[in-house]
Amino acid sequence: MKPKGQLFILSAPSGTGKTTILKKVMQEIGKLAFSVSHTTRQPRKGEKDGVDYHFVTVEEFKSMRDEGMFLEWAEVHGNYYGTSRMAVLEQLKKRIDIILDIDVQGASIIAEDDSQDSVSIFVAPPSLQELERRLRGRGTDSEETITVRLGTARKEMGSAAKYDYLVVNDNLDEAVETLKAVLIAERSRGHRLPSGEPIDLEAGR
Repeated sequence: MKPKGQLFILSAPSGTGKTTILKKVMQEIGKLAFSVSHTTRQPRKGEKDGVDYHFVTVEEFKSMRDEGMFLEWAEVHGNYYGTSRMAVLEQLKKRIDIILDIDVQGASIIAEDDSQDSVSIFVAPPSLQELERRLRGRGTDSEETITVRLGTARKEMGSAAKYDYLVVNDNLDEAVETLKAVLIAERSRGHRLPSGEPIDLEAGR
């Protein structure tokens, strides 16, 4: 039986504000789950294991990868990231929409998987200059890291045209409303209410 939930892919260059946008959207949209990825990178200040990421060792990650436990995986900035196949499918079967916060490599893998019906959304900064300002403003990255992230961002933004939707985070509130509109529109396309519940015309809904 085909899963009833919708799989959404969300990608953005580091520092674009994607996480902030997503957290605000999830506070307002029901029947929407966030897929917690596995990663080998170290936790940042304030991040919690099992909430922001499942933090694992390189050995643990490679073992999971070799056993086919990831729907997609990629190496980014020297660290591994992967999405649990079982966790995603379990949510979809419960008619819950799920958002994957993944990079363009992982998005490409899922887009090429005919067994997965996904909707892709790319969140972009208004410009690379603004992205650089935001990265420096965070005060968490070294000069070398910022240079690497900006180089990666240029490549990632070149892939934006491959996504179904593009959201520009110039104004946070507008970006949040745009992402909400995309999710609701896709639910409507799937004959569902904005709440995520199926539309039953025979029952007067």
